[in-house]
Amino acid sequence: MRLSFATACLVAFSLLPVLAGAAEAPATQPVQATVPAEPEGMVKIFNGKDLEGWDGDMRLWSAKEGVIRGETTKENPTSGNTFLIWKGGEIADFELRLSFRIDHGNSGIQYRSKHVTPKETDKNKWVVGGYQAEVENTPGKVGFLYHERGSNRGYGGKGSFLCKVGDRVEIDETGNVKSVGTLGDAKAIAATYKKSGWNDYVIIARGNHIQHYLNGLAVVDVTDNDPKGRMMSGILALQIHAGPPMVVEFKDLRLKKFEAGK
Repeated sequence: MRLSFATACLVAFSLLPVLAGAAEAPATQPVQATVPAEPEGMVKIFNGKDLEGWDGDMRLWSAKEGVIRGETTKENPTSGNTFLIWKGGEIADFELRLSFRIDHGNSGIQYRSKHVTPKETDKNKWVVGGYQAEVENTPGKVGFLYHERGSNRGYGGKGSFLCKVGDRVEIDETGNVKSVGTLGDAKAIAATYKKSGWNDYVIIARGNHIQHYLNGLAVVDVTDNDPKGRMMSGILALQIHAGPPMVVEFKDLRLKKFEAGK
C-alpha cells in the first residue's frame, strides 16, 4: 500500500517520541541479585518471651511480645558500644535470618566476632569486635559490611568499611578492598528499604565468602582473602551504639549452621 506524502509525514512525527525514548533508554538494566530460598533446618535463637540464652547489659535490653528491644536514654546511656551476645557458642559457616526496626541511632549485627575481655573496672563488659552488618535508618547505607574494632582493612587500605551497599569486593592478602563488580542498581536497592519499619536481613557466610541481603535483594558480596584480618568463626551479637538516645528492635531470629565446605 502506497502512503500519501502527508500521511507518511504524520506517521513519522508520531514515532518521534518512541524513537527518542528508545535512544535514551540504557542498553541493559542491572540484574538484581535476589536472596535464595530459606533452607530447611533453620533454628530459632530467640524464644520470643525473654532473653534466656543471651547476655548483655540488661538495663538496656529487654524482650516482649516476640521482639528484642535495645534502648538508651539520657538517664540511662551506654558507656561505649555495647552488645547483646548470643550464648550459643561460636559459629563458622552459617545462614542467619531476622527482621529489624530502627528509627534513630545506629546498630548492627555482629557475627564471626570476638568478645573483648573486659577489665575489672570496665562499666561495659559486653564489648565485641568483628564483622558487622550495619543497621540504621538510612536507605542506601543500611546493609553495608563493617569491621567493628578492626584495623585499616577498608577501601584503599584505610578505615574499617569492608563493603558498601551494592558492591562486590575482594579483600587482598594485605587487607586492601577492591571493587570487582556491582550487585544491581543502587537506587533500586535503596528503594526497597522501609524507613522506620520492619526490614528483613539475611546474612550468609561460607568460608571466606560473605553475603548480605536486605528485603530480598543482595546488598553486599565479599571475598576476604586476608589471612590475618578476616574472621572465619566467632560469636553472634546485637549492637547498641554509643551516642544520643536510641531504640532498635529485632525479631524472628533464626540460624542454620553449615558444615565447612558444604
